[in-house]
Amino acid sequence: MSKVEHNQKLIVAISGASGSVYGITALRLLKHAGVETHLVVSRAAALSLSAETDFSLSDIQGLADVVYKPGDIGATIASGSFRTLGMLVAPCSIKSLSEIATGVTSSLVSRAADVCLKERRRLVLMVRESPLHLGHLRSMAAVTEMGAIVAPPMPALYTRPQTVDEIVTQSVGRVLDLFGIDVDIKRWQGMRGDG
Repeated sequence: MSKVEHNQKLIVAISGASGSVYGITALRLLKHAGVETHLVVSRAAALSLSAETDFSLSDIQGLADVVYKPGDIGATIASGSFRTLGMLVAPCSIKSLSEIATGVTSSLVSRAADVCLKERRRLVLMVRESPLHLGHLRSMAAVTEMGAIVAPPMPALYTRPQTVDEIVTQSVGRVLDLFGIDVDIKRWQGMRGDG
C-alpha cells in the first residue's frame, strides 16, 4: 500500500443515511494510508449508528485525527483557507445532497462541502437512496454541474466478494481513488477470452 504525504488532509463526513459503515471504513483505510482525517458526523448519523453497527460515536471519532461538532460553523473546515484534498461524504443522505445542491448550508457537513465546491476541491458524495425520484436526480445533476462527483456505493461483483466487509472496502477504495489515495483493493485485470 502506498503512502501519501503526511500533510495531506481529507474531510470525512458521515451523514444520516443508511450505510455509516462506508464512512467508518474510509476512516480506517485513510489512517492506514497516512492521510490526516477531519471528521464531522451529522446529528442524524449519530442517532442511526447504533441501528447499523456495534460502534459508538466515540469509537468512530477515535478513528479520526480531528473531530468537529455538526453545528460548528466556525470550524477550520468551514473556511477555504484551510487546505485539504477535498471531502468525502460517506454515506450522503438526500438531505445533505439537497443542502449542497442548493447552497443552503445549515450544518457543518453542507458548509464544508460548499467550501470544497467554491475552492474547486474534490467533493465525493456516496449518495444512499433507492429508488430515486426526479427531485433526487435533479439534486445529483446540480451538484455534478457544480463540480462534485456523485458515487453511490455499488458492489463490484467481478471481485467475487465473500463478505459485506469486502463489498464495502471495495466501494470505499474506489472513491478514495478519486482523491489520488491508493489503498489495497482488488483491481480489474481484464477478461481472458479465447478469441
